[in-house]
Amino acid sequence: MTNYFKFLRHQLQGWPQQNYYLFFFSLGCQVMTLVSSKVTWVTVVTFIGTTLGVLCVLAINAAKSVNGWLGLLSALCFIIAGFSAKNYLSILEQVAYVLTLDIPVLLSANWNVNMAAKIRHFTARSWAVALGATVLVYLVSGSLIGRFTDDPRPWIDAISFSISLTAGVICFLRFNNQYFWWLASGLAQLVLWFVSFKQGSATLAMAINSSIYLINDLLAFTISPWYNAKERARVTAAEAAYAKQIGLE
Repeated sequence: MTNYFKFLRHQLQGWPQQNYYLFFFSLGCQVMTLVSSKVTWVTVVTFIGTTLGVLCVLAINAAKSVNGWLGLLSALCFIIAGFSAKNYLSILEQVAYVLTLDIPVLLSANWNVNMAAKIRHFTARSWAVALGATVLVYLVSGSLIGRFTDDPRPWIDAISFSISLTAGVICFLRFNNQYFWWLASGLAQLVLWFVSFKQGSATLAMAINSSIYLINDLLAFTISPWYNAKERARVTAAEAAYAKQIGLE
């Protein structure tokens, strides 16, 4: 158990410098957003969730498996924020992340030991399946949530949900093409939470959080081990040496 906690601490180290810069920029923005308006239990929970959520996506960017714990904790906060805003599919989106990404990552040896060495790429068939699944989930979820709930933005909610759900599955399967979905997901979530804010259903913090996710997704195409071969080789070597040192490999 002691080795595992050392492993988790190590997972927060060795990220590209830009990731740390983005985290502290995000933290500053969220603190200013929190204190610039009335502080309520919802805004505090949202602040905690957005802080952990940014750490989670940055961990994925850096190909570090600590994203499992960060995603699990941030999901609990985002579920509360989604329920408060009546963005019900955003709640299901977080549940889907927990079931398809966070918990499997925590239980999977393939993710917890040198994940950067196991990155894969889409084939033509993979592209077709992923795009088809996204469209199908969008149509089904938008129809059901609009019919059976009082969600005021069912189709915007459905766009975000369908793209994010597919992205989570692609991420767990270790395909770097996930970042095309994460980028689209960030745009969809930015629209969803900005519209929710303008309609008085949510705090601005969630829209800011989505914009930070977008920046992270753009960074992934340049500095992340998912796309940068030099960074992937560096992380692979460092993780293999550390895993051997503490007996995880």
